[in-house]
Amino acid sequence: MLTPEHIFQMAVANHATVGIGLGEDSRKVLRSVRDAEKNGYARVATFDSAEKMIAALRSGEVDAVVRGDLSANRAMAEIKAQFSLDHLMRAALMQPKGGRMFFLAPVGVDEGWGVERKLEFIRCSAPLFRQLGIGMEAGVLSGGRLGDIGRSAEVDRTIHEAIEVERLARNEGFDVKHCQILIEEAVRNKNLVIAPDGISGNIIFRTMHLVDGCVSMGAPILNLGNVFIDTSRAKRCYADSIALASALVHQGK
Repeated sequence: MLTPEHIFQMAVANHATVGIGLGEDSRKVLRSVRDAEKNGYARVATFDSAEKMIAALRSGEVDAVVRGDLSANRAMAEIKAQFSLDHLMRAALMQPKGGRMFFLAPVGVDEGWGVERKLEFIRCSAPLFRQLGIGMEAGVLSGGRLGDIGRSAEVDRTIHEAIEVERLARNEGFDVKHCQILIEEAVRNKNLVIAPDGISGNIIFRTMHLVDGCVSMGAPILNLGNVFIDTSRAKRCYADSIALASALVHQGK
């Protein structure tokens, strides 16, 4: 099972070199750096611009990066430009109060629309779970129960999409289940939860993290090939995000 302790242990074992963005709230970032280094999660370098930080990741100067409190728009634009990507896919690592950890995707409002993009999230999440040494169990959410078909064209669309994602993903050998609208069951039994679309995924993330205080270590970009952990500037400390970045670096790199 995925636990914070598992991630912290992997981070200490890897002890990678991790870059973090240093923006407006420099004291919080620097405090997080001290905490991460004190706990042995990583060697940490700070960057005052997204351009410099992404260039350091691309050149291998650092093994992984954490956005920290740099501008999200600027950081995402730099990743797309420097790695020649036309879209980004992020999965946020969540831990509800008293609950088990899981990855939630998509969390960007423009991500995860349509059957193929949801399948892409599942395919691109598989290496993440392999790196963590844990089997991936995915739950695909839709806008209603099967018995709700016919009540709304939009609800019908999400249900039919989820059923198709389940079918196609299983054909590719993935452990995937259509969990309907029952997010309460999905988060108890699955370690990857796929929202119906990027808007609902973003709302789920904000409700859990910013309203109810659910812990989020950060959101790895799944289709990058390098380790980039996106973070919310609302986080009080980034030490756990630095640990996640270090844990996801391939050993022996």
